[in-house]
Amino acid sequence: MIRFKIDGQEVKAEQEETILEVARRAGIKIPTLCYHPALEPYGACRLCTVEVRWGRRVSLETACTYPAREDIEVETMSEGAVRARRLILEMMLARCPKVPVIQDLAREYGIDKSRFKTEDPDENCILCGLCVRVCNELVGTGAINFSSRGITRVVGPPFLEETDVCVGCGACAIVCPTGAIRIVGEEAAIYEELPLGPASAIHVPSLQAVPRVPVIDTDVCIHFRTGELGMEQGCGVCEMLCEADAINFADEDEFVDLDVGAIILATGFSNFDPLQLEQYAFCRSPNVISGIEFERMSNSAGVTGGQILTADGKKPERVAIIHCVGSRDKHSNEHCSRVCCMYALKQAHLVRDKTDAEVFEFYMDMRTYGKGYEEFYERIQEEGVIMIRGRGTEVMVEADGRLTVKAEDTNLGRPVAATVDMVILGAGIVSQPDTAQVAQTFGISRSSDGFFMEAHPKLRPFHTNTDGIFLAGNCQAPRDIPDTVAHANAAAAEALALMSAGEVTIAPTIAWVDESFCSGCKTCLDLCPYKAITFISRNGTGVAEVNEALCKGCGTCAAACPAGAITARHFTDAQILAQIAGLFRATEGVVT
Repeated sequence: MIRFKIDGQEVKAEQEETILEVARRAGIKIPTLCYHPALEPYGACRLCTVEVRWGRRVSLETACTYPAREDIEVETMSEGAVRARRLILEMMLARCPKVPVIQDLAREYGIDKSRFKTEDPDENCILCGLCVRVCNELVGTGAINFSSRGITRVVGPPFLEETDVCVGCGACAIVCPTGAIRIVGEEAAIYEELPLGPASAIHVPSLQAVPRVPVIDTDVCIHFRTGELGMEQGCGVCEMLCEADAINFADEDEFVDLDVGAIILATGFSNFDPLQLEQYAFCRSPNVISGIEFERMSNSAGVTGGQILTADGKKPERVAIIHCVGSRDKHSNEHCSRVCCMYALKQAHLVRDKTDAEVFEFYMDMRTYGKGYEEFYERIQEEGVIMIRGRGTEVMVEADGRLTVKAEDTNLGRPVAATVDMVILGAGIVSQPDTAQVAQTFGISRSSDGFFMEAHPKLRPFHTNTDGIFLAGNCQAPRDIPDTVAHANAAAAEALALMSAGEVTIAPTIAWVDESFCSGCKTCLDLCPYKAITFISRNGTGVAEVNEALCKGCGTCAAACPAGAITARHFTDAQILAQIAGLFRATEGVVT
């Protein structure tokens, strides 16, 4: 462990650490525009110049390249260090007079104007080399490098010509401290793919993810993208910086077979895509956003820092919120999504609180059924939100970019229209796209709205008709968080009760296969709604076999078997014929 002093404060450093790294860890500010923790120190900008005293020797050194040494004394704001930084900033200001970060640093050191001549007032590049190093050292493509020497030195692709080795990762633009590099078509691409900005290659899937563990998007990650293009896999910054050594690029998806006693389906829901309803101008204007996009915008950790802003970066003065987009509509989904009314009211409250804008709520019926929900509805009205009882029928994009929402006010009995700066679409909840495939895999039913069907809507709301398979949350029907938690807890308790029982009692009325008659046609396998029949090899051929724990005795297989090899226990043909004969048998003393 190395001990030395920075500005009179004693600090400790590991071997090969630099003064800048130690100072940052100690909370001591040293300005720099060319340092990145994942790159080898370069010392190009020289703004991190400090005064180093080692015995009688005193010198000015760049903190990002000077190694920590025993018993040295470092002064970050000595007269010599400040004078050197002022000179460097004057030269930077002369080269790039319009760069905000340089202007701010210059003002911090009392510089309003440079003494040196400005050659190109639109120049933004300070030749720090961050983009060159990240492209070569991390990404590994070599799409950017220095060209020429001296005062004519520039940064660009090889021979300053368009290159085909650039993978468009944007790493150069991200690390550039002055904004000199810009991705061509960046704004259009961001809006087209993700209206509120792109997600990083490594991120937590959702704010409420359990477990809260980041995942890597291999379609975006530079390491995987360079490998797919036949290059040596680059980047790997996350692996270098992860203190827990939790990054493993070689890890792959795997399928695991498990023998279980109970299954809980908690596949969730999907948001309705407003693009299906053209009348709402979704994606025709960047100021028409869905409810989930508004949530990302209003989140303090989101792309706008929690501010409610229109596409041009201004706070809206008038906002419309349209309820039941994709719900209670014969043209999309007839079911009620249950959560839309309350989240629309919450979003109206956020808009009023953060922008003081005029808010219009277009609704069909206000369904505030939960505890405290009606009180919140009344609070929203007291805050000045304008409630219009009538479905928003159309959103028109005006020539000036503003939006006009048309609707019918059923209380007034006439059409109304409101011109606004932003429209929030309260999109409903729909079943997951793969619900049909999952239902077929587990042998359960679906209701007409696409969600999984429960065994009984009141008495068994989290059971299915297949024993041992339970439903939790929105995969069964739309519900809010409190209801989802209660529903999931009930499903978990039922699964625990089933497993703790050890043995279960099954009904005796199940199907039975007479193997001597079975021809192995497999007709019954596709017809069984509970997946209770399997095909097994027997005597060189094969026969059907019934899993008694899964069979519900519905009789579908027995009725369809062309060879009559399947019989429903206690419902054999002989038993049924005997019952019929008994009905028609004349007994003594009875007139028929």
